[in-house]
Amino acid sequence: MPTQVFAIAFMLCSTLSLSLSGLMTKYLSDSFATQQLAFLRFALPGVLLMVVMMVTRFRLPMKAMRKALFLRSLCMAGCQLCFIYSLQTLSLVESVVLFSTGPLFIPLLEKLFFHVQLKVITLISLVITFSGVMLLAGDVSGIHWRPELAIGVLAGFFNAGSQLCLYRVTKSDMRNTELNAWSFVMAALALTPFLMTSPFSFSPAGSLTGHDVLMGIAVFAIALLVINTQLFRAKAYRIAESGSQLAPLIFTNLMFSALWQTLFFDVQYSNAQRLGLTLIVASTVFVGFGPKLVQSLQAMRLRHA
Repeated sequence: MPTQVFAIAFMLCSTLSLSLSGLMTKYLSDSFATQQLAFLRFALPGVLLMVVMMVTRFRLPMKAMRKALFLRSLCMAGCQLCFIYSLQTLSLVESVVLFSTGPLFIPLLEKLFFHVQLKVITLISLVITFSGVMLLAGDVSGIHWRPELAIGVLAGFFNAGSQLCLYRVTKSDMRNTELNAWSFVMAALALTPFLMTSPFSFSPAGSLTGHDVLMGIAVFAIALLVINTQLFRAKAYRIAESGSQLAPLIFTNLMFSALWQTLFFDVQYSNAQRLGLTLIVASTVFVGFGPKLVQSLQAMRLRHA
């Protein structure tokens, strides 16, 4: 199987886990403050991966990669704070659309900071997928600009920065477990000062309710999904040619989320929204198999020339 197909498969596994963790985060956002939930999303996965490192092989981050890891952890922390806040203050349509602008920043940041040449197929796929996002959002004519929307856009921007740093780190010899463990721990430490504004409160021993137990299970499940998301994404970036190559596939998070809403919340989609889903799927196939198709057509022309 070609390397490109492996990269696509790993990224789809990542976005599938991301969509599930997003739905569970939406459920928990009514029971936890933004700072608490953002901290837990990094602290628990960080602890779990640190335990794995101690059992296997523990080592400090490579000196050459510490700056990239630090920048990634800051972007991850900022992204989660902005996204969870947007879920609590904006409508679902607004928060999802604004968070989904993240992949659009990746090629631009690569071009700006690393002078990576933008491929035409990447730009076309980004335009198609973002058009699908807007159609999937439904009627967005009622969105009016206000400060909360800027925070939603920042979530997408920080997400792009995080993915770009991840791509750079995966080109080192650091294991996926190591780079994600240190990223999670540093992101949790960066969020620790925010907990002073909303500290945790624990129920006395023996007074736990069924709801408390259910929330605990949900938090632990999110931690596992976050680990799964980042490990598969690191695998995808490790074998990809550039970060922007896989950027359009991040939009499949919306496709999976739309599926969960249809299955569990009986959501009906309009024809325009169905067209948006179709565009996202078509763009995913296009970015994955388009280059190989172009190469095949060029080879056929050379044979018949």
